[in-house]
Amino acid sequence: MVLDKDSVFLITGAAGSIVSAITADLAAAAGGTFYLLDLVPEPDLNNSDLQRFVSDKDGLKRDLFERIQARGERATPALVEKQLAAIERAVAARSAIVAVTAAGGTAHYFSVNLMDAGAVAKVIDQVRERSGHIDVLLHAAGTERSHLLPEKDASEFDLVFDVKSDGWFNLLNAIGDMPLGATVAFSSIAGRFGNRGQADYSAANDLLCKIASSFRTTRPATRAIAIDWTAWGGIGMATRGSIPKMMELAGIDMLPPEAGIPLIRRELTAGGTRGEIVIAQRLGILMKEWDSTGGLDTTPAEAGAGLEAAPLRRERPQGANVKDTQGPMIGKIISMSLHEGLTIETTLDPKIQPFLRDHQIEGKPVLPGVMGIEAFAEAALWMLPGWHVEAVEEVNFLAPFKFYRNEPRTLTIQAVFYPQGECLLADCRLTGSRPLPNELEPHITTHFTGRVRLTKDPRSLGMTGPPPEAPARSPMEAADIYRVYFHGPAYQVLERAWRDGDRIIGQMARSLPDHHEPPERSTLVRPRLIELCFQTAGLWEMSELGRMGLPQRVHQVSIRPELELADGGFYAVVTPNPDHESFDAEVVDTSGNRYVSLAGYQTVGFSNSVDAESLKALETVG
Repeated sequence: MVLDKDSVFLITGAAGSIVSAITADLAAAAGGTFYLLDLVPEPDLNNSDLQRFVSDKDGLKRDLFERIQARGERATPALVEKQLAAIERAVAARSAIVAVTAAGGTAHYFSVNLMDAGAVAKVIDQVRERSGHIDVLLHAAGTERSHLLPEKDASEFDLVFDVKSDGWFNLLNAIGDMPLGATVAFSSIAGRFGNRGQADYSAANDLLCKIASSFRTTRPATRAIAIDWTAWGGIGMATRGSIPKMMELAGIDMLPPEAGIPLIRRELTAGGTRGEIVIAQRLGILMKEWDSTGGLDTTPAEAGAGLEAAPLRRERPQGANVKDTQGPMIGKIISMSLHEGLTIETTLDPKIQPFLRDHQIEGKPVLPGVMGIEAFAEAALWMLPGWHVEAVEEVNFLAPFKFYRNEPRTLTIQAVFYPQGECLLADCRLTGSRPLPNELEPHITTHFTGRVRLTKDPRSLGMTGPPPEAPARSPMEAADIYRVYFHGPAYQVLERAWRDGDRIIGQMARSLPDHHEPPERSTLVRPRLIELCFQTAGLWEMSELGRMGLPQRVHQVSIRPELELADGGFYAVVTPNPDHESFDAEVVDTSGNRYVSLAGYQTVGFSNSVDAESLKALETVG
């Protein structure tokens, strides 16, 4: 945005010392026309008290005391401070007017109550008549009365809330379709993070932020900005009394005027923000959670150690209440926090769980990657009963989660939620900690990361053709496959495999044993169908590249949870993409129903050689 002599500004709360300084900064840069609104009457530029406030504040206080007594009133310190505050606002209003005039601009001052819709409309009518448009609407009006809710009178709450919110609505309603270039709403870190005693002030500020964000769609021609200011130092209300000391004790840095005053001008002319901005340094206690669990009742979610995973034949309906059909990877709900999102801890025991006992690499039980995907899906749905997992995306298997000495181990799942269109996304990670020699703190490792896409309505994966039949000559059978692979019975998902041109087909084994205890726990993403894709792709790698690979990354895996598992066979149809060193795959039944669609599956080499006897078996896949 270009600010110049033709720019039109409308500023509320113009008699505040911070706003006055910002007005002066804008005027110096642009000149322009300024409509200054405040409840304070238009200042008398010749009033000697205004000059004395700047040059002889103590003497002015003594005079005010005497004037009150001369009127026959009781001159209390509180009454003197009240009159002094009114003079201070008049000084700020005068400073703004003088600064605009000195910069070659034009100032129009209006004493108006923003909660009076009619009065606001009259001011805007004058703006429309004189200027015809507004380039910058800066809404800084507000008041603050700190009391805890039980001690706060309803009228006080309404006053604090309405000055900001009703004032804003009255302004926008009066402006109507008049061209409006940009809006800047003064919010506060209290609106962003909350603060004791400021429920009304926080709520009003947060409302302004939400309206600013909504302008992207409701008023796209207007650039809307909401600024969550920290407390200002050296200027404004927060500099009075013990407030600076309280801020210091709370670990909150105050904003220097030289940093804050030019910020709006710079953001308007050089920035690109639409929506909410936090302007602060250290935020101290505001960054701490008010409740250790985020207010969640965690007791119903607690599960015994090692209660994980699900068999192929048991699938949880995604529309069900998640808390009533808790999945195998949900252990204990720890908290829901502002920054870390939902946190779950789950303890797994390889002596109990077949999916660990039957998934050992070099003698150590390792959490299957597909159960990491399942964990992310379950965590994402925990807070959103009735929603559906459409896909799990950008899954990265960064480090294997191993169970040392065959002992139980606790993993942590975290999910941070945010909207995207009509979907909700959950950025997830799975971490583990363990003590290391000569280290005081446990070492924390991020093992898996991924993103879950949630929708209110499930999306069909559609139909495809039936899987190609096995060739006339014998395909590679399970006995040969699992002389190469390390998997035990619960993860011996392949019954046979064969090549079909550039593709490789893997047929699902029937009558697999349960791969978890207790077996009544159910899954969301059908992990052994995904495992079928992984292992079938692995056969292609071993036959073509002579190496065994472990899962490294999945771009996207989509599932079709509403489709009941058929009684017939299931087939993984895997297509390698050699140029991208990745695979695409789908799982279908004999009728062509698609249950799983997998894109961009990549591996990392685990073993660069396969023994010659095994290679002979693999050659039969061709």
